[in-house]
Amino acid sequence: MARNELRPVVKLRSTAGTGYTYVTRKNRRNDPERLELRKFDPVAGRHVVFREER
Repeated sequence: MARNELRPVVKLRSTAGTGYTYVTRKNRRNDPERLELRKFDPVAGRHVVFREER
């Protein structure tokens, strides 16, 4: 099964400035703009907003 560009791999970087990242896939048809998720940052020890970087 070939990977297509409809669900690309994106990196989510912490806004806390710790440099921690999550790697995930997103659906471009449902989320054409940059993704923002609130996830746990183990370096900061709390939940922070993670923004998609390209």
